[in-house]
Amino acid sequence: MPENLALRMRPTNIDQIIGQQHLVGTGKIIRRMVEANRLSSMILYGPPGIGKTSIASAIAGTTKFAFRTFNATVDSKKRLQEIAEEAKFSGGLVLLLDEIHRLDKTKQDFLLPLLESGLIIMIGATTENPFFSVTPAIRSRVQIFELEPLSNEEVKEAIKTALTDKERGFDFPVELDAEALDFIAASTNGDLRSAFNSLDLAVLSTKEDKDGSRHITLDVMENSLQKSYITMDKDGDGHYDVLSALQKSIRGSDVNASLHYAARLVEAGDLPSLARRLTVIAYEDIGLANPDAQIHTVTALEAAQKIGFPEARILIANIVIDLALSPKSNSAYAAMDKALADLRKNGNLPIPRHLRDGHYTGSKELGNAQDYKYPHSYPGNWVQQDYLPDKIKNADYFTPNENGKYERALGMTKEKIDQLKK
Repeated sequence: MPENLALRMRPTNIDQIIGQQHLVGTGKIIRRMVEANRLSSMILYGPPGIGKTSIASAIAGTTKFAFRTFNATVDSKKRLQEIAEEAKFSGGLVLLLDEIHRLDKTKQDFLLPLLESGLIIMIGATTENPFFSVTPAIRSRVQIFELEPLSNEEVKEAIKTALTDKERGFDFPVELDAEALDFIAASTNGDLRSAFNSLDLAVLSTKEDKDGSRHITLDVMENSLQKSYITMDKDGDGHYDVLSALQKSIRGSDVNASLHYAARLVEAGDLPSLARRLTVIAYEDIGLANPDAQIHTVTALEAAQKIGFPEARILIANIVIDLALSPKSNSAYAAMDKALADLRKNGNLPIPRHLRDGHYTGSKELGNAQDYKYPHSYPGNWVQQDYLPDKIKNADYFTPNENGKYERALGMTKEKIDQLKK
């Protein structure tokens, strides 16, 4: 019997899969494929430890196909050739191709005809979004399914099964306190493999009672899982989803949600990503409605990066609350996008001659910088003259809003100038 509990508890048929009912539940796509014995290659993507390998193993077990594994990062093309020979001899097999986003072109070229013929039913597994990370040649030949993190209740269900299943779980009595069960379910963040590994460590490191059983308390469980498993792959979808949720919560002025998503990044120790995203938010979403917030943000983030965690969380909290509850404006961001759109539509239009550089020899003969009116020489530091190229001389990119005193003042100045131009 394998020593690792996660391996022992791996499903051997589709009914043993925990979670992912949107794919393997009654009438759902993967169950229908298995029941009809009409398998097709697929890619499963989602966070670590939520069932990608388990689904592949269960499909193979339910359909009685041979099941082989291949890691795109470490396994060689020779290994893939051996699997192909076995598939030809046996009439087909299920191949779990782990880290499929790292499959190089040589292995891809070898694999593609096997997928086309159906000799190999490939189940690719990745933590990265395959629509960005997997080549079109592979994507066009497979179904793509997103897996979801397991709920706390689903993790608890799996742990209870491990405690009662004498063949796959523990072959001796284990008593797990309710508080310890709640802790491991909450702390592993939907990662069942991590939950099994932590439980395994707790059980195997606990002395037997006189009756041969082992008692796992909350204290034992906490010591077996030293840090809350609230982590994320910094290159994966989950990471960018949290950053996106943080920005959208701040933009929506929900201070509690903003602190929640910031806390996830603090817990993961990801200060660089926090610093980049909060700086962008300060300028993109707060903008001209409250320029002081930008100064506060940049200054505080510089200090946070110097002192590091755990103290940096205090500065992060100040920034997040300030940005979330600050007046909002994206007028500067929107104005630049309008200007860029115009540029891309019209190209580099000729600059009016009176605005061109007049410092080099021969510029006057070309008519450059002639008739330029120096605004500081006029009342109010303003004088009527054209600045934009003729084709877009009436363009108007900046639309101020009323969300802050500073931007209201800018809007009043713009309105006054617009009136003078008429």
